[in-house]
Amino acid sequence: MIYGAHALIYSRAPAEARALLQTVLASTAVDAGGGWLIFPLPPSEIAIHPTDGAPAIDLYLMCQDIEKTILELREKGVTFSRPVHDERWGRVSAIALPGGGELGIYQPRHASPVARPAAGARGKAARRRKS
Repeated sequence: MIYGAHALIYSRAPAEARALLQTVLASTAVDAGGGWLIFPLPPSEIAIHPTDGAPAIDLYLMCQDIEKTILELREKGVTFSRPVHDERWGRVSAIALPGGGELGIYQPRHASPVARPAAGARGKAARRRKS
């Protein structure tokens, strides 16, 4: 029985990328041994999209208000590699990852199997995890 998913991000600056994830996800990690940190992810969804190009996998973090989320993350020193732009399926941007690459972030417009948190719930959950 599948009980979760494990996503990998490869980086040329892993220590800095791990610090960024800790800031973005507002959570603590577990050490899987030898300093290999594993962070919890919020509830997730997965979809298959058609392509005429090379097969690929993308990872996006979802948020309720992209402008507010970007402002909060910029205040914590997070930089973005793309400005917010509109797609049919949501408002999209990307977080610049240390060592290269980017992590997508978007405010969905589509139906989702993931329950969206009540306003203010994220901050309360993050505070509980840190204590």
